[in-house]
This record gives sequence, structure tokens and C-alpha cells, in this order.
Amino acid sequence: MSLKEKVGDILKGNNKEIFNYLVFGVLTTLVNYVSYFGSTRWLKINYIVANIIAWFISVVFAYVTNKFWVFEDKSLEIKKLIKEVFMFFAARVMSGGVETLMLFVFVTLLGFDDGVIKIIASVFVVIFNYVVSKFFIFNGEKESVEG
Repeated sequence: MSLKEKVGDILKGNNKEIFNYLVFGVLTTLVNYVSYFGSTRWLKINYIVANIIAWFISVVFAYVTNKFWVFEDKSLEIKKLIKEVFMFFAARVMSGGVETLMLFVFVTLLGFDDGVIKIIASVFVVIFNYVVSKFFIFNGEKESVEG
């Protein structure tokens, strides 16, 4: 199936996957925000360091939820898992880097509130992460766990 056909399929009503992505995306965002704001507000950690900590925690959470519940990929084959984890983390490094760069530019250089910029940057990150996960990471045949 081509990328165009996949996008058309999503737009025509692959609602369960999108619904699950949104639900787990909200939960991932909550994990990220609790980690970030807890680190910056309560633990007084620098916002860049806090963003990296929050990113790592939320990426681990997102990988598990995306693999098993959003894209329903039940395969536990080691070779496939290694490839998926590498690709998932690589994509999240890119989106996390963009988010961190946005925080640096808009907070450090331009003086905006870090909370507002964190939320705005999240919109871009969510869209990018869905597209990459859907079409490049969890795009293989679905397998079920035997047992």
C-alpha cells in the first residue's frame, strides 16, 4: 500500500488507531509534562535538563503504548524489536531536539514563558511522531503473541 493510500485510509476512517494514538498521546504528554514541570518547579532543575529527563521517560512510555495498543504490533522477535526501538528513539531524538531548540530560542533568547512554549512545541512534536511511527516504524505486518 502506498503512502498516499495509507493517508487516504486514515482520512476515510481508521478511527480506532487514531483514537488510540490520541488517548495514549495525551497520556504520554501527561507523563512528559508531569516529569518536566515536576523537575523544573519542584526539584528546581534547569529547564533544558528537565526537558531531556521528561523526554526520555515519555519516549519509553510512548514506545510501549504505541507498539502494543496504538499500532497493535505484538511481535516480540528480538531482531525486529531492536530495529523498532532504534528507529523509535532516533525519531524521538529528532523531535525532542526540535522541541529543545524551540525552548532554547523562545525562552533563552526571546524571553517567552517556558510553559507556554513547551505546550506549543508539543503540537509539532505530536504530529511528527505520529507520521513517523505510522509510516516508518510500526508499518509491518501485525503479528500476535503466541502462547
